[in-house]
Amino acid sequence: MTKTGTNATGLDAEPISRNSTAGPAGRISYLAAGPVDGPLIVFVHGWPAIAETWRPQLEAFAARGYRVVAPDMRGYGHSAIPADPAEYAQRHLVDDMLALLAHLGRNTAIWVGHDWGCGATWGLAAHHPEVCRAVVSLCIPYRSLERGPSAALPYVNRDVYPADEYPDAQFDYMTYYERHPEQVTSLFDAAPGRVARAFYRSGKPGAYGKPHLTAQLTRDGGWFGGASVVPDLLRDEDVLDETLYEALRKSFERNGFTGPTAYYLNHSANRAYSDSSIDNGHLHMPVLFIGARYDYVADTVQSALVRPMREYCHRLTEKAIDAGHWVGLEKPAEVNAAIVNWLAVVR
Repeated sequence: MTKTGTNATGLDAEPISRNSTAGPAGRISYLAAGPVDGPLIVFVHGWPAIAETWRPQLEAFAARGYRVVAPDMRGYGHSAIPADPAEYAQRHLVDDMLALLAHLGRNTAIWVGHDWGCGATWGLAAHHPEVCRAVVSLCIPYRSLERGPSAALPYVNRDVYPADEYPDAQFDYMTYYERHPEQVTSLFDAAPGRVARAFYRSGKPGAYGKPHLTAQLTRDGGWFGGASVVPDLLRDEDVLDETLYEALRKSFERNGFTGPTAYYLNHSANRAYSDSSIDNGHLHMPVLFIGARYDYVADTVQSALVRPMREYCHRLTEKAIDAGHWVGLEKPAEVNAAIVNWLAVVR
């Protein structure tokens, strides 16, 4: 893919090219732009996404002189799709990023993660701090998702999620994945385009303080109230333009959801990996956390989910943006400005 345009800063966008290298599980496909000798920023996507979801950031930072790279994580896009669910544990995702960094001929980078991509970037920071010039996390605080739902549950808001009614709170969907991975995969494989339209939604302030639908999968017997088909929703143009929608739909149709589902099947292995972190998990590089006020799964406003991050990240800056989970797509100018302003002062 090669494209040009105008990014969210108003600067002329750099061309974006698709490239690949060999990784531990096979092909690592990635997008790249910007001067090859510029400071390196690697953008790591989450579930269910592809490298193209970082387009607003790739264009903006390439235009500012950074070398920007966004891989398709294993199981997605044009990258390898291992058959064994265990191959999607965090230690393997970290190994992929180390292989990518070596391929790029660099010793260090600024790492930016979102959703499950934060698991990989937090894993890099905790196990290989020498390759992390700085770390940026969108939505997912340190020592939460990458350690599994059992690590996050002590910090949920039990006023919103009473334990007797919602024992796993908003992380119930992770429990459902572990118990019924084939059901989830089959449901999503049957309607890839609908999956993209259903999950890529902007933030809803009106849902503040109410139980999120992810708390109800076990009770309802699956996603969308236990529906047998993914609902046919209109595309949310505030998050998902036609170009990105088509890229997602084609990727999901080509690859299916076996790989993406496997990200949810390694919580025990991920917890053990996190427990083996250097310096007991304490991070000393600069860290920027960008929280989304209307992300009701990774809730950092009504809950104490950020508490471990504040204890373990010793050079932490926090920024909150009025958006939902897809904050980088919904509010790209604000996200980009937050990163630019932070980079201007960190050393």
